[in-house]
Formats: sequence, C-alpha cells, structure tokens
Amino acid sequence: MIIFAAMNRGEIVETINNFLIEEFEVEEDKIQPEANLRDTLELDSLDYVDLVVVIEQNFNFKVAAEDFQNIHTFNDFYNYCESNAVDKQSA
Repeated sequence: MIIFAAMNRGEIVETINNFLIEEFEVEEDKIQPEANLRDTLELDSLDYVDLVVVIEQNFNFKVAAEDFQNIHTFNDFYNYCESNAVDKQSA
C-alpha cells in the first residue's frame, strides 16, 4: 500500500499514471492532464469498477460511484485522488 497523502503532486501524478498504464494498457504519451479520461482509457462500465478497485487498493480510500460524474479529464482524476487522500489524512 502506498502512503498517498505524504506524496507531492508530481509523485501523485506519476503513481496514478503508472497504474493506469499497467492496468489499462494505455500508452504513456496519451495520458495528458486535459485529455478525456474515459476516451483515452476506453472505459466501459466494467472498467470503471476495475478503476475504483485499483484506487481503493492503492490509496486506501473509498470511492463513491457518483464521484466519477465530475471526473472528465486526467487532471480532474488527479485532483480527486489528491483531495480524498488529504481529506482522509486530516480526518
């Protein structure tokens, strides 16, 4: 398990990109902050379940399905993970 809250923004992005590349077999150069997460990863509903599991296993916080309604880009995703890890740490 990764101690996510102790990481800086660059480490957060690198960690997320690494597991996205590994789990979803996407080419690294296609992961851009403003790129559409769903389109780039070619996510279907089952893939979202897999993504939630990967997040929860790697970063130890619960993901609510409705949270993904506001996540469109990789940057949105990084912000979501970062803010939830900080919230968990300060709770």
